[in-house]
Amino acid sequence: MKIVDLSQPIFDGGPNCPAHPGVKSEVTSSHETANWCWETLTLASHTGSHLDAPLHKIPGGKPIDALPLESFTGLAYIANLRPIQPRGWITPELLIAALPDPLPADSIVLMSTGWGDIRERSDIWLYGSPRLHPDSALWLAEQQIRGLGIDHWGIGGWDKENDALVHTMLLSHGIWIVEELNLSVNICDLPQPVNFMALPINLKGHSGAWCRPVILQHES
Repeated sequence: MKIVDLSQPIFDGGPNCPAHPGVKSEVTSSHETANWCWETLTLASHTGSHLDAPLHKIPGGKPIDALPLESFTGLAYIANLRPIQPRGWITPELLIAALPDPLPADSIVLMSTGWGDIRERSDIWLYGSPRLHPDSALWLAEQQIRGLGIDHWGIGGWDKENDALVHTMLLSHGIWIVEELNLSVNICDLPQPVNFMALPINLKGHSGAWCRPVILQHES
């Protein structure tokens, strides 16, 4: 079996959602000082490649550890939305053109916008990303998808009001969200659907968790 890594790395000072505290990874103990090496991390639970549970936006919603692990593995379709303009809308028309017709129920949809290639602490990455249109969130819910992913820190982009709205729409329909994927052009060229897996860290009662998203390929 071949494993294709879709994750983004976490490192000291790395890029993240501007509303969150900066990422810190400090060597707390080194071989030179204590004969052991380990680091102390300071970061939000929604940093790097991570999953959003309903609790992230829905009061009283399920936390990440209440969702079955089986739900985070399954068949996924990669929607190649490149090239899309900075701050552009991800509309239902774009998704319909990039996904199979009909889109099977219970599918996982991964949106490749190209912003995962940029991934840097710059204005274009922080505040220039595409944004999922509310009509698209509604359309995806009507297709009864299981999960939705994007290669940026926010599914709704830099637009705070839109980001809050589409998160609410998706999570209230039981659709989990995976953000900060690494979906290169080569990934978009893979035969679809792909076998996707993104298992969350077991954070008790948390609104989300880091994960290692991958594609599993069975070699002939």
